[in-house]
Amino acid sequence: MTNLIKNFANDESGAVTVDWVVLTAAAAAMAIAAGSAISGSTGTLTTNTTTAVGAYNPFN
Repeated sequence: MTNLIKNFANDESGAVTVDWVVLTAAAAAMAIAAGSAISGSTGTLTTNTTTAVGAYNPFN
């Protein structure tokens, strides 16, 4: 029984999985933060582009 507990305590096979989960969560959080930071500006840019294209008359 003692060997089983020692082997379990020394086993590090799941440590890599934990590292990947943390890195993936950090990457997802950064992507969400970047999307939130630029979402307002892209809405304004889309509105301005729509207005400019709508006002363009190629026959004048």
